[in-house]
Order: sequence, then C-alpha cells, then structure tokens
Amino acid sequence: MFETALTRRAFALGLALSVSAPAYAKKREAAKEKVVPTKLAPAPSPRQFAAFIAKLWPDAQKAGVSRETFDAAFHGVKFEPKIVAHTIVQAEFVRPIWSYLDSAVSAKRIENGRAALEQQRRWVEKAASDYGVDVSIVMGIWGIETGYGSFQGSDYVIGALASLALSNYQPEYFRGELISALTILENGDVTPQRMIGSWAGAMGQTQFMPSSYLKYAVDFDGGGKRDIWGDAADAIGSTANYLAEHGWTKGQPWGFEVTLPEGFALTLADTEKAASFSDLARRGVARADGESTGRVGEGRLMILAGLDGPIFFVTGNFNVIKTYNNSTSYALAVALLGDRILGRGEVRAAWPVGDRQLTPDEVTHLQTRLKKIGYDAGKIDGRNGASLQSALRHYQADKGLAPDGYATPALFAQVMGGAGKAPERRK
Repeated sequence: MFETALTRRAFALGLALSVSAPAYAKKREAAKEKVVPTKLAPAPSPRQFAAFIAKLWPDAQKAGVSRETFDAAFHGVKFEPKIVAHTIVQAEFVRPIWSYLDSAVSAKRIENGRAALEQQRRWVEKAASDYGVDVSIVMGIWGIETGYGSFQGSDYVIGALASLALSNYQPEYFRGELISALTILENGDVTPQRMIGSWAGAMGQTQFMPSSYLKYAVDFDGGGKRDIWGDAADAIGSTANYLAEHGWTKGQPWGFEVTLPEGFALTLADTEKAASFSDLARRGVARADGESTGRVGEGRLMILAGLDGPIFFVTGNFNVIKTYNNSTSYALAVALLGDRILGRGEVRAAWPVGDRQLTPDEVTHLQTRLKKIGYDAGKIDGRNGASLQSALRHYQADKGLAPDGYATPALFAQVMGGAGKAPERRK
C-alpha cells in the first residue's frame, strides 16, 4: 500500500499491481512529504552491496532473525538497477482520473470480480461479519491490487528491498521494510522462494508491505500460517482486518455519486469540511441513482472534474481506503469497482473526456505560482493531486469563484496572470 510519489508507476504492472495498497500503505505514508528523485544515484559496486548486507546483520539479529535465515534470504541476491529505476517519476504516467478508471474498473475486471466473489463468498462474507467492513471494498482492493490474485508481482522481495535501501529514494524506509521481510521469513509464514511481490516490496494477493503484514495479516482460515500469497481466505481476512484497524465505520458507505440542484451555491466548506448529508439534502443535493441515503452520517463533496463532471459525497470510510493507498484515484477505483461487482450502478454524470488537461510542466508552474502568492499547493512535482486541488479551491473562493478545484486552462491562465498576495493561511 504505497500511494506515492511513485504514483501510477506500479500501474505499469498491469493494474494488477497497480498503484498498490497496504503493501504500500505504510510506504505511502512515509513518502507523503518526501522529495522524489529525478535521476538515479550511481549503482553500488558488488563490494558496496556486500558491505551493506554485512552492516544489516546486527539489526536483523536484534529483530530475532537467525543467521541461517539471514544467509538463506540473501543467497544469490545482488543489486538490481531495474528495481531502483521504478522510483523515477515520468510524465507519461500522469493521466486524467477518468482514463485511470477506464482501466481500473473495466468490464473484464468487474466480470472476474463477480466470479471471484462467488468462489470466495464464504470468506468475504465472514470477513465483513468479523471485521465490520463492506464486502465491496474488500473485493475492490483485491481486484485493483492483483486482479484477484492472478498477478502478484515477479520480483524477489528481499532483493527488491535491498536494492531500494541502497537507492536515493527513502533508503531508511526500505531498510526497515527489509528487516520486517526477514522477520517474516524467520517466523516461517513463507519461504524465500515464495516471497515474490512487486518491485516496491508489496506482497501477496492484496499487496502488503512487510511491516503491514507483521501488524495486520491474519490466519483467517486456521491453516496454521498467514499465507496472503497462496490462500485467498488469508488475503481477504487480512485486508478486512487492516481496514478495521484503520477506522472503518461499520454500516456506513464509502460514499455515492450525487447531483447538485441548479444554482447550487458551492462553498469551500462543502469540499473541505465534514458536514451531515442531511444538511446537504436540505440544500437540494441528492443521490444520482435516486436511492435513499439512509443514515449516511457526515462527509464532504468530492469534485474531481468540475461542476459538470461526476460529483461524489464521500464519508470517513473513503479516507480509510486512502490509508491503503493515499491516492484519490486509487480509492475511487476501489470503491467503484466494488460497487459494480455487487451490481450497483455506474457513474451517471459524464467525465469531461474532451477537456484539455494541463501538462506536467503547466502543473509545475501552477504549483509554483500558487505557493508564491501564498497558497499551500504541496510539493512542486507536476502532479495534479489533492494539495493542488485544495490550493485551487482556496484561490477560487478568495476570487468569488465556485471552489471546485478543477485545474482548467482558463483557471491556469487566471492564476498565472493574477497579482497580489493571498490571505495568510492557505492550508
């Protein structure tokens, strides 16, 4: 579960390992404020790599790893430049959310998800019952992460993590994950031969990073091991446990698509602060599918493509999905895929497919300009993420515009051409 500054890099694995989750979760949290390298550090020599492994041993020993396990884990392991190359962010992986969703929530993935649900219904329903989570979300994560276990990665986790620990991208984080992976081997839940995962060290059918595995993986079917690689029941139960431990509210939906009445006066609070849906309903907001909202509770409007595109009301459970992978695109893909597997409707409003999207260079200029005039646009990385959207909403509100946070060319031109300072705090 690692959202990432590496964002959609894992998507290149086929969206089977896409942007991945609790595998990545911990990593994504750690990555949130990190600077992503734009070029690779020089590759270490074999002697330097061997010295790194030697220095790792005392810490592994302190963690309870035996010398036998340690040596077996590193047998034949060498530095892998191709692993580290994945950390370089490239512009071609920046895509509009609707393009990502087309791949993530495809007809084939929905069909396969329904088949997987029937095959594993006993364990999915038990997970929902035991942990109080929504069946659809467990299925959505399983589908987005590995195509329901069909492709879990092809890299030896120990080798991948060792290579990343010697890179210029979060070396301390990956060193810690490497110690956790060695601990898993020491515990005997998996052999080195079966410890295969993504280039970033994410493992199993729902892609846990080693540290997340140690905390949240469960032996759900009583087989004697926490086998998230070969046992779908354990992967399903572990995912449900992860969501529950991260605050999933039982009986509350992740959210749903809504429609706004004509002339709706959108405020900054609608998109940035929690409010009860009943309050929004009194202002004319309704579910797009016409269904009853029931006892929804609190949430906010999530506007990703302007007021003419799909608009969602999301609850705190949507944020729980994001702890698995701190990406709005990922979380929405999980939610929508899960809904479709369970027979819930498609998104009703049309995405603005024909709109010209800002280029990464334009986004970089926009982030820089917003920061210069006093708005917190987050990291200057050329990516149109949550921080930039929040900054744009504040800018729009200050200018008397509807604060939808949608980075259109017209808004770009206004921000770049405008002058003057924004009010002090823009968080």
